[in-house]
Amino acid sequence: MKKTPPRGMSDMMPADMALRDAVQGAIIATYRDFGYQRISTPIVEDAENLEKSEGGDNLNLIFQVMKRGDKLDEAIKDGDQLWDLGLRYDLTLPLTRFYANNHTKLPMPFKVIQTDRVYRAERPQKGRLREFVQCDIDIIGDGSPRAEAELIAVTSQALLKVGFSGFTVRINDRRILNALFAGLGFPVEQIPPALISFDKLDKIGMDGVCDDLTAKGMPSNATEALRSFMKNDDLLAALPSFTGELPEVSDMALLIDELKEVGGQNWNVLFDLSLVRGMGYYTGPVFEIVSDDFEGSIAGGGRYDNMIEKFTGIATPAVGFSIGFERIISILMERNYRPPAQKPALALLYEEQDDFVKVFGQVQELTGTYLVTALPLNTSSPGRQRARLERDGFRFVKRMSEEVSELGVITT
Repeated sequence: MKKTPPRGMSDMMPADMALRDAVQGAIIATYRDFGYQRISTPIVEDAENLEKSEGGDNLNLIFQVMKRGDKLDEAIKDGDQLWDLGLRYDLTLPLTRFYANNHTKLPMPFKVIQTDRVYRAERPQKGRLREFVQCDIDIIGDGSPRAEAELIAVTSQALLKVGFSGFTVRINDRRILNALFAGLGFPVEQIPPALISFDKLDKIGMDGVCDDLTAKGMPSNATEALRSFMKNDDLLAALPSFTGELPEVSDMALLIDELKEVGGQNWNVLFDLSLVRGMGYYTGPVFEIVSDDFEGSIAGGGRYDNMIEKFTGIATPAVGFSIGFERIISILMERNYRPPAQKPALALLYEEQDDFVKVFGQVQELTGTYLVTALPLNTSSPGRQRARLERDGFRFVKRMSEEVSELGVITT
């Protein structure tokens, strides 16, 4: 039998889990401070929901769960689809289904936290696993730009809480992009594939984007108009020449000004016209947070006003922001980040003849001040045992018969 976990998934050592619990706890506490409520949903979703979720390339990365028993036999016999469930690839689809099923019992607007595992069947690499944790906050029922402003500000506060600063928030709007590309001369039906090429700007440069557009058969005049437009020093100010007086442009300018004032010196805000994001369900503003400590984004999100309507038939605005938990953990581990001090850890060493009731009673007395672990005393190698406990983070070690020293580790 194989001892290693499946490829793209990881076992977690106690020290790893201590860090992850502390970081996730700090993020959740920050979200709760701003009035968000936590929910949980199953890791599997109905196949039909997943296939119709407009998840972009993630739809090709779904871990499919085959039908079981007689249903599987019938599907094989009839040539039908063999799977009826799949592991969730993000937390947005489960949230929209949850809200559609429970909206009559929820507040409006609904400010919600989700921190849970998701699954994508992709090629594992640094920062990309097959099983990973996302930390999401969403606002359902608020269609105003203030919802975006709040999500970005609160997520930024959570990152500050766990030791990040100086990161950059990149913001764009799908509606602005669609209007711009139409104004530049791209046919409406060709705008989606054109945006896929444009999304690669930071990786392949403007020449690469234009080559990609040409290879896709885009009009040369539109491609050259895009190249010329991108030479403007202030892209946001230049937009009305091609988009007209869109309210989304003025909303974007106001959003950026507000976020710059809120962020101060702690984080930066940038209008990034090349930010597209791959999810097909985004309908308006999209945003990411990037850090100099990691190649790629450490958080991302956007507005998805049409997803809940697929379940309920009722138009419901929604917007969300997700922290890439695995990515921030990898950065913090490289920095040797230590969570803020908790109660000191104490090892209570007992001998074979010590009564369990007394041992447990002393553990109970000490738990108010310490994180207590009761362990049998290694009488043959007490020094080695103490060294191991110190290495594992225990500041205090005591025997049943000794007082706890507030000055450090007691010699056993």
